[in-house]
Amino acid sequence: EGEAEVVIRVPEGRIVLTLFPDKAPATVSSFLSLVGEGYYDGKVFHRVVPNHVAQGGGPRGDGFGSEDFIIRTETPGIRWDRPGLVGIASAGKDTEGVQFFITHLPRPHLNGNFTIFGEVTDGQEIADRVTVGTRIESVQLR
Repeated sequence: EGEAEVVIRVPEGRIVLTLFPDKAPATVSSFLSLVGEGYYDGKVFHRVVPNHVAQGGGPRGDGFGSEDFIIRTETPGIRWDRPGLVGIASAGKDTEGVQFFITHLPRPHLNGNFTIFGEVTDGQEIADRVTVGTRIESVQLR
């Protein structure tokens, strides 16, 4: 299975992600399924920590709530060693769901605790400008 690319459109521009199905197969499969359903269209980035992450995709837009499924944590030997890595939010091991985040800087303290399922290959400057409430206009396969 080759790498999939998705485009996140926000009012400020486009963020292109390359996904890692070989590193996080269940997470990528779930994310692509949600993308295919248009799940993320109209959702917001509800949490932005400067020089850390921009997080969004939750059903309520406030960081709370989830859908009726969970994904196991997938933390193979990939490290949070650069900006633009894309992770799936978690409330603890094997509780991942629909919220995702994009890092602004290397975040080594996340190693082994959060699934990395892709990285920004174009538009990191857009990801870095996301603020709380930035609307996700669409997420689509490229």
